[in-house]
Amino acid sequence: MKQIFALLLLCGLAGAQSKPLDNKPWDIGVWVGGGLSVPGGTTDTQAVNAGLRLGKILTEDHGGGFLRGNFEWAADFMPLYYVKQPAKNAYGVALNPVNLKWNFTSTSSAVPYLEFGGGVLFTNTEVPAFTSTTNFLTHATFGLHFFTSGNRAFTVSARYEHISNAGLATPNPGVNTVQFTIGYNWFK
Repeated sequence: MKQIFALLLLCGLAGAQSKPLDNKPWDIGVWVGGGLSVPGGTTDTQAVNAGLRLGKILTEDHGGGFLRGNFEWAADFMPLYYVKQPAKNAYGVALNPVNLKWNFTSTSSAVPYLEFGGGVLFTNTEVPAFTSTTNFLTHATFGLHFFTSGNRAFTVSARYEHISNAGLATPNPGVNTVQFTIGYNWFK
């Protein structure tokens, strides 16, 4: 009977070990990325950007199996957003104040996530050409945090991003890109 009690106690302690995203930490990160335009908008366009992230995990883990995870809100500030386009290249600054992210926490060393978000992009020239210098960004992202030590993670992602002036100017052809990012995050 003592052996069964000891086994149950050890199993309970093993399940209670803290994982990197437990206790609702802050997410602080840096990243760089870029990609190419895809069909459905202006063609022959490329984007390169770099940013800073501040996020907060808002919930404890929910669900079971592979879907087990927690919900995070984050904001990105991109002091560098470069758009290479046929007419004239553009330099800009972007802010994504709404990034809604689900971290799949069934594992602790590699944590995949899905994210949907958006914000605004201000550029020195029209994006796409002859439209507007103010555009809106929306994106869907699949990423992976590789935890290297404690609460630090090397992060990679693939993002589908749509750039559009939302009818502020005519025409409004938009730009659709697939971008890849690499970054580093601290969860504190």
